[in-house]
Amino acid sequence: MSQVAITAKARSEFGKGAARKLRREGQIPAVIYGSGTELLHITLPEHELNLALRKPRVVLAVTFEGSTVITKPRDVQRDPVKRVIEHLDLVIISKLEAATRGNMADAMKVAEAAAVEAGIDPGTVAAAMQEAIARGEDPMAAALHAVSDVRAQAEAYSEANAAQAEVDDAAAAAVAAAAAAAAPPSAPAEPAGE
Repeated sequence: MSQVAITAKARSEFGKGAARKLRREGQIPAVIYGSGTELLHITLPEHELNLALRKPRVVLAVTFEGSTVITKPRDVQRDPVKRVIEHLDLVIISKLEAATRGNMADAMKVAEAAAVEAGIDPGTVAAAMQEAIARGEDPMAAALHAVSDVRAQAEAYSEANAAQAEVDDAAAAAVAAAAAAAAPPSAPAEPAGE
């Protein structure tokens, strides 16, 4: 499961200047909100947060003032040029949703590994898997279906290319034969220098 434990600190200063100061200190301003809870303003360590957000469907176990809250990223605001994180919104999720997100992440890893082994683009498999999960399929079943669907598409594409290559070869041979038949007979070459 892609669950990462991270420790948060409370923040009491708000605004652009305070946020810039926090970022200079290696902290990212964030908020936690969810069902029936009060909005929490926190800071998270930049390096640990960057590493955590690289994982697909990550679940963050945020420890804050002695208690741990299970969250998922809702919105990540990045600088448009530098691509560094400027602010993060986290939403509280249930343990069941955290387990589901973990299963999806594990299934995506399996599907991408199978795609690489089969010589298929992992990004295409991940997109097909996302569509299958959106339709309500079990994550592992979606992984199997995504790999088989992309493999079938690749085989169909390969067969279509092979058939087109045969047609192209036949057309090239016909053009060469027609050109040879239409060409006037060649006259004997005259010796040079006479």
